[in-house]
Amino acid sequence: MTKFADLNLSPKVLKAVEEAGYETPTPIQAGAIPHALEGRDVLGIAQTGTGKTASFTLPMICKLARGRARARMPRSLVLCPTRELAAQVAENFDVYSKHVKLSKALLIGGVSFKEQDVLIDKGVDVLIATPGRLLDHFERGKLLLTGIEIMVVDEADRMLDMGFIPDIERIFGLVPFTRQTMFYSATMAPEIERITNTFLSNPARIEVARQATASETIEQGVVMARAARRDRAASEKRALLRAMIDGEGDKCTNAIIFCNRKTDVDIVAKSLKKYGYDAEPIHGDLEQSQRTRTLDGFRDGKIRLLIASDVAARGLDIPAVSHVFNFDVPGHPEDYVHRIGRTGRAGREGKAITLCSTSDEKALAAVEKLIDKAIPRLENPLSAAPEAMAEAAGTGETEKPARSRSRGGRGRKRDERPEEEVAASPAPEPVEREERSRGGRGRDRGRGAGSRDEAVVGMGDHLPSFIEKSFEERMAG
Repeated sequence: MTKFADLNLSPKVLKAVEEAGYETPTPIQAGAIPHALEGRDVLGIAQTGTGKTASFTLPMICKLARGRARARMPRSLVLCPTRELAAQVAENFDVYSKHVKLSKALLIGGVSFKEQDVLIDKGVDVLIATPGRLLDHFERGKLLLTGIEIMVVDEADRMLDMGFIPDIERIFGLVPFTRQTMFYSATMAPEIERITNTFLSNPARIEVARQATASETIEQGVVMARAARRDRAASEKRALLRAMIDGEGDKCTNAIIFCNRKTDVDIVAKSLKKYGYDAEPIHGDLEQSQRTRTLDGFRDGKIRLLIASDVAARGLDIPAVSHVFNFDVPGHPEDYVHRIGRTGRAGREGKAITLCSTSDEKALAAVEKLIDKAIPRLENPLSAAPEAMAEAAGTGETEKPARSRSRGGRGRKRDERPEEEVAASPAPEPVEREERSRGGRGRDRGRGAGSRDEAVVGMGDHLPSFIEKSFEERMAG
């Protein structure tokens, strides 16, 4: 079996790896590191949680140990799709370069430009950035990319999903042609294939698992969430989620709950908190400081349930996640693999449960087609008693009733009394209302046609009530 000592890593890097507690490299590490040390371009394809980050950080540290950075001209560049993934890569560099004098800068949103400019001005060996913030610094004239020796694109297929490919292509045009390039991804969409053919030169292709496969250590299941009432579908689904979490009991030490929409992340988190669960949301609209505090709390065990959008589906190194719950079936089948890859990492066992509503059945079929197997159906703990589901959904989580519209746009309350009570109620006295029409004449809405005096001729249906009353008084006199 291959050991890290067999990969020709420098003694200082090897010492840091051993101190971190690693002896045996993962397949992607064993396959990519030797080629990267030789200076070849690398195309790494492996599922989430297989150690892709170390497969490019270790050889980069070895190569960058020889040389010195100049002001505003970083020597290497690592591009990541999200702030959290970029921060994780930076942490990896800190761990593995502890015995090597290398400087780094992290360029992500949510941090002031001034602090980042200070680091860049000093000169950095490793620049870790999201594409948008990197181009912001470049356009402000604070950064030169002509000194890049090694360029890494991590989670390239996620870059495609998030619309970063034009930015990636622009960045490639700003770095030297003679650079060493490494591309890492879990899946290879046709657009990613095109970019690798364009910007990589005779790369060593390292594919350690069939594309878009989940780890065998993850137990998967799907629960069909068919609502008893359409207007209560959302609250019933949240009730089902709570039932599934309770059903796992103590086995669910912590969990990530994925939602397709940011608004649902907030709603689900608020609902779980209301019912006494230790839950916090994380998505792209939150302040970076809040996202960092939430992730740190989840890693430290202070937060049990992390409700997340797909911003947290890629690359977050949280090794001991016991469960993943998909509150929605993801719209992109590849995202399913990345979501459930948050559990069962590094050989651990994990469990992934997906809630599938009627509208998600096509998306579920696409997921099963991608992973090339059927996901076992689990029993819905609330389906045996629909009234129990309705009761669970109704306690404290009532849906807002639909608003009825009148001619003026205002809502009207309907009489919700029982029919017997309505029938027994005395009929209301007719109320005469005087209203004005466009021509200045009024019209009587409170009186029926039969209440008019047949002797009055010439005014038609537009006879005002006050004129009719005067006629009645004269005739009575």
